[in-house]
Amino acid sequence: MVANILSIVVGIGAVVAALNDVFQSVIVPRAVGKRWRVSFVVWRGIWRLWPDLAWKLYPRNDSGREDFLAVFAPFTLVLLLGIWASLIIVGYGFIFWGLRGGLAPPVHSLGEAIYFAGTSALTVGFGDIVGKTAGTRLFSVVAAMTGLGIFSVVTAYLFALFGWFQTREQFVVIVGARAGTPPSGVNLLCIAGYSETRDDLDRVLIDAQRWVAQLMESHLAYPVLSFFRSSHDYESWVGTLGTLLDASTLLMTTVAGSRNGQARLFYNLGRHAAGDLSHYYRLGAGDKAPGVERQEFERACDRLQSAGYALAEREEAWKRFAELRSTYAGHLNAMAQWFAIPPLQWVGDRGAIKTVPHA
Repeated sequence: MVANILSIVVGIGAVVAALNDVFQSVIVPRAVGKRWRVSFVVWRGIWRLWPDLAWKLYPRNDSGREDFLAVFAPFTLVLLLGIWASLIIVGYGFIFWGLRGGLAPPVHSLGEAIYFAGTSALTVGFGDIVGKTAGTRLFSVVAAMTGLGIFSVVTAYLFALFGWFQTREQFVVIVGARAGTPPSGVNLLCIAGYSETRDDLDRVLIDAQRWVAQLMESHLAYPVLSFFRSSHDYESWVGTLGTLLDASTLLMTTVAGSRNGQARLFYNLGRHAAGDLSHYYRLGAGDKAPGVERQEFERACDRLQSAGYALAEREEAWKRFAELRSTYAGHLNAMAQWFAIPPLQWVGDRGAIKTVPHA
């Protein structure tokens, strides 16, 4: 009797763990607790190994490495679906093993009980094992309802994920067209100067505010979205966020005589997003440093001046720039390293950056 009760308790615990994870990961449209959640432990644990494996498999092949990194998110989704289904089937298997006296023909092993749980949860219903008591019949129906519910909810979840991903990437491509490849805040301003589209910057920053708001809502509610990589070379959502933040900071501190109201609004929203996302992934912020050397800032100023911008006094501009950038640079660099994004000016890896000429 004690063994049967223990088996039922273990089974209920496994089913509750799976349902709780599905509920918080798929249904709750906001950031939720991470402790004791199967999905958080799985994708975080695997990702700790995945980038290192990518570098070992493709040490000199950037394209192959990016393709391998891009497989992670779809692979994790399929794996989580399998884990959730397995937890439910095994959980109900333990329950039926504890109630095996109510099954006909008699079940002689835990494996047979799990088999019956699988046919019930997947609504296969071969009929070779049936429940003959109220308890086993009730759990058979509940198992079927649980299985159908899980697969229905996860199907809708996948469509929502792909919708959010497409929305995110459309804007990433737009910014890439305006900020070069790889994109940067300096490039964004310089290209606007050379192409005489400076008046469009306010509109870009307004669209960017909407994009960041959607990014926060979707990526905190559905964290696996953060691991979906852009289909375009040297582009990423982290890089786009850094590009827009740097451009806004330069407009606020270095470019003289410009309208920077939209830049200020984006700066506040963007650094808030960088901080929240970094905190969610437990990445920390490192030291409060601007992440840019004075010589790099001077070269950026020279480029801006060549693009036709009037600049503020450089010493004062550097002080303000360093102060404002230090509020988000640590978060950006932490995310760039964690998500292994392609090399980007001022963000993440300071290795060689391949620059594609812009038409």
